[in-house]
Amino acid sequence: MAGKKGQKKRFWSDNEKRSICNQARAPGVSVAQVARRYSMNANLIHKWLRDPRFASSETEPEDDIEVPEFFEVSVTAPNFPAAPTTCTAIPNCELSATRVDITLSDGRRILIEGSTSLMAVVTP
Repeated sequence: MAGKKGQKKRFWSDNEKRSICNQARAPGVSVAQVARRYSMNANLIHKWLRDPRFASSETEPEDDIEVPEFFEVSVTAPNFPAAPTTCTAIPNCELSATRVDITLSDGRRILIEGSTSLMAVVTP
């Protein structure tokens, strides 16, 4: 069966195959995860795992095996005093802050210091 148009067949050296097989054998790691990491079909890794040439050898250090690490994360909301969302009681009132700290979904932060109109930062 031919590959996708314009794709060349990849060649994996014996050392690369051995490394990929070692990663697939690591505790807590699935063959599918390793296959996705290398953008390849999991069936090919299964084929290599059955081949004695790519069996884990005693001379290879196990430090080369990539094992993912997972950390327990607890997220809590900070307790800020309730601030008024509008100031309709005072004519021409504009809410302002001396410091605005915005954390984006990817973890980057935007810090605005100095007197800042909150209406310039927040869309109603």
